[in-house]
Amino acid sequence: YGGLLHGPSSRPLRLALAGLALSSLLLAGCSGRSVDGIWINQAAIDAAVADDSLREALLAYGPNLEWRVQAARGLARFSNGFEQGEGRLQALAEGGWQVDFGLDEHEQLRRSGAELLQGEGPSWPAQRFRRYAASVDDSPLGSHFETALYRAYLGGSWLITQGLGERGLVLFHADGRVEGLPGAERYALCLAGDCAAMAGEHDSLWLQQGAQGQTWLFRREGEQLRIFQAINQSAADEMPSYQPGAEVWRLQRD
Repeated sequence: YGGLLHGPSSRPLRLALAGLALSSLLLAGCSGRSVDGIWINQAAIDAAVADDSLREALLAYGPNLEWRVQAARGLARFSNGFEQGEGRLQALAEGGWQVDFGLDEHEQLRRSGAELLQGEGPSWPAQRFRRYAASVDDSPLGSHFETALYRAYLGGSWLITQGLGERGLVLFHADGRVEGLPGAERYALCLAGDCAAMAGEHDSLWLQQGAQGQTWLFRREGEQLRIFQAINQSAADEMPSYQPGAEVWRLQRD
């Protein structure tokens, strides 16, 4: 086939091939700047893992935890672990994108290398997101952040060193299942909203078996996880306000 690139008739073919190569480069460049896909707040996850306190990490690097962007549809959605929002996406003349939610509410997004940046808001700093997937799927909004958080924050096997089931192994799965913790088959970490307000300065999680579940407070201290009863300090007609009670379990990561 090499002979096709020689002689008078080869010029159009060479030009066509050059055009294809240029088009490929341009498309690659556009793809490299694309905001499409699922983006998660990896900085909040990294801070929680490094500093143990989930609540403080979310306060420092939140509030938004996941973006799902579809430029072709002009659509962008976000989750902050409690609320969800959907807005119209439009390109800005100076570069970047604006998400309009109506009533003069909007957010600005732009690419910076491998990250998606959300502009500073009235009560929070600029935020950075890492791409989790290049396209959007039908899973619940916010679930990819939760999966990544659960895997990084509670992944691995834990040995019960104190409490019911002592010397047994506990596995916190990234999909919210828990094995080996007596009386629980599902768990959820509190990220925002009412559960965070009720727990105050403490981290909390929900443990459930069948249709029954309850709130617990916890402290992660490096490779140790301590789970406490959540004692309500409020009156019956007030929103609960939890303080740690008796330590029910102490777990050590293997």
